[in-house]
Amino acid sequence: MTDTSYDITGVRVLECSAEGPTLRAGRDATDLIGAARGESASLVALPVERLHDDFFRLRTGVAGEFVQKFVTYRVRLAIIGDIASYLSESEALRDFVYECNERNEVWFVRDHAELEAKLRDQG
Repeated sequence: MTDTSYDITGVRVLECSAEGPTLRAGRDATDLIGAARGESASLVALPVERLHDDFFRLRTGVAGEFVQKFVTYRVRLAIIGDIASYLSESEALRDFVYECNERNEVWFVRDHAELEAKLRDQG
């Protein structure tokens, strides 16, 4: 499966395939941002399966670096999938996810329906 782009409530989305290289560094984020810009997308929908486990271990700094790239380049990021096992292991991660979801730049959502609802609520 390849990456696809489409509109949800007027927002251009680049949806990354669940198959593909594992992402774990800032340069991976920069590559996704470039791909999004190439598709005129303002939001990247990224399946949780694509993220390296280090992303969910906040002490590694991977999540901070990755997310900061999206914030800096003003491309929104939605991480889609079940992260319950990671959340059960880390209060800091629970706080991080909560804070992200309270803002507009980065969201953690269970599925596409939740992403669509968040985008509709903004409109």
